[in-house]
Amino acid sequence: MDLSSYWGPMLRDIGRLAAAYVLALPVGWYREKEAHSVGVRTFPIVAMASCGYVLLAPHGDVTSQSRIIQGLVAGMGFIGGGAILKGNGSVHGTATAASIWTTGVLGAAVALERWPLAVTLAVLNLVALRLLLPWKLKLAEHEGHEPGAGQAKT
Repeated sequence: MDLSSYWGPMLRDIGRLAAAYVLALPVGWYREKEAHSVGVRTFPIVAMASCGYVLLAPHGDVTSQSRIIQGLVAGMGFIGGGAILKGNGSVHGTATAASIWTTGVLGAAVALERWPLAVTLAVLNLVALRLLLPWKLKLAEHEGHEPGAGQAKT
């Protein structure tokens, strides 16, 4: 057995798993810092797991990759659905659910070596969570709603 044919692909896959983990870490850190229940552990694990599932498809087998990605889309929806809470006239967790879904796509993009897509997803996810919240709160204030008074929260 030629060790270079074994170690090369293995190290490449480990690198991709690590890259997916690192790209998702800032979103997880931000959510953790903001005291959300899903944070620094969940987001990187979701990205890494999504990457790992796509890597399981035989190289170049588009049909297998397609089936795995279809399963990931459904699985991310299921996990994200668990993050959404409804009660007292408000909905919480929709941004978390959407971020989990985005993180799953990020992991798949890394596995498929779609680096610009993976980096863009990571950056825009963080931008949407961090920079758009003050704008959302300002809009709610402008419309005369108090955040949390029967209004959807994320």
